[in-house]
Amino acid sequence: MLGEKRLTGPQGPRLLEEVKERLRVRHYSIRTEEQYVQWIRRFILFHGKRHPRQMGAAEVEQFLTHLAVEGRVSASTQNQAKSALLFLYRQVLGIELDWLGEVTRAKSPQRLPVVLTEAEVRAVLAQMSGTYWLIASLLYGAGLRLMEAVRMRVKDVDFSRREITVRDGKGGRDRVTVLPGRLVEPLRQQLARTREQHERDLLASHGEVYLPHALARKYPRAGQAWGWQYVFPSGSLSEDPHPGRVGRHHLDEQLVQRAVKSAVRRAGIVKPATPHTLRHSFATHLLLSGYDIRTVQELLGHSNVETTMVYTHVLNRGGRGVASPLDRAAGDEPPAVEEPCARYRVRVIPRGCRREGAAPVGKREASALEGP
Repeated sequence: MLGEKRLTGPQGPRLLEEVKERLRVRHYSIRTEEQYVQWIRRFILFHGKRHPRQMGAAEVEQFLTHLAVEGRVSASTQNQAKSALLFLYRQVLGIELDWLGEVTRAKSPQRLPVVLTEAEVRAVLAQMSGTYWLIASLLYGAGLRLMEAVRMRVKDVDFSRREITVRDGKGGRDRVTVLPGRLVEPLRQQLARTREQHERDLLASHGEVYLPHALARKYPRAGQAWGWQYVFPSGSLSEDPHPGRVGRHHLDEQLVQRAVKSAVRRAGIVKPATPHTLRHSFATHLLLSGYDIRTVQELLGHSNVETTMVYTHVLNRGGRGVASPLDRAAGDEPPAVEEPCARYRVRVIPRGCRREGAAPVGKREASALEGP
């Protein structure tokens, strides 16, 4: 691993530590912080541990082109690396790079989302139980992203209005979505279990949860308040990487991913379904039910209606709704499909089956038709 001490001289702060500080000042998420630091470290290692101040746009272009050509990364991965390096130069080093015009860009594939039918959704949910079933049901019933579900706080659930408020969603946007009536009672039971766990944590002096931004300094005891607790807490305590306190974080999203993957396999579904597929299915089934696309856009939290338009593909009926002339041919009934003669191992052979170039055989012809 690259020693951060070599990134700057002994006088100033270490470069990667300064990157983390600048990211936190701008309220970037911990996941973004980890990814940006990882890309900056890879960039420096790629160029023989040279300091970024000694490099510029040419070295950035070379690194990004290497990712696309030799690394064969996706377009989104290359864009993430580019964003990390631009943040490093602009926000940390105060250097404005020239336009990166010579970068070989990874091509963004145009793919339609994987969508389950209503019957397939029921089959998947039938293979799940407990907390994982409840989270998967929220993904489908409220159109939540996986991280939005596991990060849900107690105060964001409104049973009287049947609403769920999503705080600081993708792009830093808040939104309100529906709380399915069928999940009201299971969610109340989940909150009861969470409250019991929270009270035990308070007695053990571990009942403080992570608060976003500077709320922990503004309201020192808010982290212990019931309303700020996660609806789906982790089964074990952990240390918050920012303030260094020991508390109870939310449920690990990878556990939900594994549970959904296992349920899809047991349900016999061959589609590459993931937890996010349930969100796709939520949007698709609402459009099929007749809800307008603007309503679906608001429930999903899309900033642009064009993003939501991708789900309209399911409203088509094959070839964008075009009826095949074969199906419109009047009076033509499909012919009966004749099953090929099976290769029986028994001596009784159906009358009418024949070997190639041979006359019809009788009921008890010898086993010339036997399979291998």
